[in-house]
Amino acid sequence: MIDAHVHLWQLARGDYGWLTSELKPIYRDFETADLRRRLEAAGVDQAVLVQAAPTIAETRFLLDIAENTPEIAGVVGWFDFEAATAADDLATLCKSPWLKSVRPMIQDIADPDWMLKPELDAAYRAVIEHDICFDALVLPQHLKQLQSLLARYLELRVIIDHGAKPFIAKGVTEGWAEDMKAIAQSGRVYCKLSGLLTEAGDGWTAESVRPFVEHILECFGPERLVWGSDWPVLRLAGNYQGWFDLAQSYMSELNDNERAAIFGENARRFYRLSN
Repeated sequence: MIDAHVHLWQLARGDYGWLTSELKPIYRDFETADLRRRLEAAGVDQAVLVQAAPTIAETRFLLDIAENTPEIAGVVGWFDFEAATAADDLATLCKSPWLKSVRPMIQDIADPDWMLKPELDAAYRAVIEHDICFDALVLPQHLKQLQSLLARYLELRVIIDHGAKPFIAKGVTEGWAEDMKAIAQSGRVYCKLSGLLTEAGDGWTAESVRPFVEHILECFGPERLVWGSDWPVLRLAGNYQGWFDLAQSYMSELNDNERAAIFGENARRFYRLSN
């Protein structure tokens, strides 16, 4: 089993601009020993380590962890898509066999059309050239732009993080549901079953989250759905074992092979994990 989305951080590094003391459950260091305990308790073998800061320094920090941690199967890193040196920067990072994908923090960028800027073309083409993936950290308002991006770069291998963060707390599916279905129809894009509890608000229940899970499953099918915990951000809304068990219960009507795909094999195939 593979958890396709975890974070580790050390606050003293100083480049996590979003991570403040107001987020008390996660405002501390999270290191490999913390993660290992959760993985072992849930029976999860490995995890994909995802960037949490928009710096190349943090990506190098994560690659170093992967190099020395058997439980880490790969890294989703960051580089500056707008930099004049973008292609060279990515080429340097790709010298590490642990780099499997990159993730600009689109959800935090004010311009909703940022991903379509022509100035980013060299960065996208470098991602394609190095045959790594693109984690789309998007919100519902970005999904139409993402469709345009997919049409522009047919060779780009894309996975949507956190189901595009639907408005679960408000119970709103309009727009998001239609756009996710349209994106899924391309047959190319994968989607992570992750981050949903955080979007569901303090009073979430299994039944309030279920329609969103079912729609994602209907759109992407068990062949392109990938489970992830989003731990330790998950701690804002739940705990590792609880989300693992809940996700398993949502997939209880699938057969063994389909569940094995969602909880491991799809991540291995998409990210081309071989370590």
